[in-house]
Amino acid sequence: MNHPRVVSRADWLAARLELLEAEKELTRRSDGLARRRQELPWVRIDKEYRFATDEGTASLADLFRGRSQLLIYHFMFGPDYTAGCPHCSAIADGFGGFVVHLANHDVTLSAVSRAPLAKLQGYKRRMGWTFPWASSLGSDFNFDFNVWFTEEQQREGVVEYNYRRGGHAMDATPAPAPVAELAATVGTDAATYTRERPGMSAFALEDGVVYHAYSAYACGLDGLWGMYQWLDRAPKGRNETGVWIRRHDEYDKG
Repeated sequence: MNHPRVVSRADWLAARLELLEAEKELTRRSDGLARRRQELPWVRIDKEYRFATDEGTASLADLFRGRSQLLIYHFMFGPDYTAGCPHCSAIADGFGGFVVHLANHDVTLSAVSRAPLAKLQGYKRRMGWTFPWASSLGSDFNFDFNVWFTEEQQREGVVEYNYRRGGHAMDATPAPAPVAELAATVGTDAATYTRERPGMSAFALEDGVVYHAYSAYACGLDGLWGMYQWLDRAPKGRNETGVWIRRHDEYDKG
């Protein structure tokens, strides 16, 4: 087993204090970035989006559930998928514990996917989740927020994700082995799988008007993975090898 050198407690403490200064600087920078996110200008949403929810058909304003702020996780679960993306599922495993705290800070957390509501409900039961999850099937919502792309866009190489065109592993042709492997876990081919993308968007509701405040994609979502924050503090880190994340009910299947 390869590991860092072994030292005395005094030498470890000296190294730890040096690292602590770097951690404090990162915290200060992170706090500054959070303020900059909150200072971003808003965009008024005039388009009428409709969603299918457990309570029936809903508008974007309805997804706020009486609160003034809405955080949406764009969960990769397309109409042709047989199950949700394993990576999105790992992120969503933490939502249940967050929802109540966010709700008491005037924030609603909801997932949105293009799969039919019945599929989402079935997968929720399998995963044991209770957070709100709406279907945007038949709506432009995922397309407008750059988390779903057409076959034509894909074929012509004009997919723009994470504020730039191309460059993401999911845009590569042929699909990298891990992407193809992930596609198989949701019961689709790589092209179908990668037309859906992960992301999160933040919205505000004032005087009946919905505003778009912020969106993040790709590695911009890393901070939402509660698991990552723990692994980054483990001796071996994330130890990523191939498709290393599975749905929480699949780890004992070999």
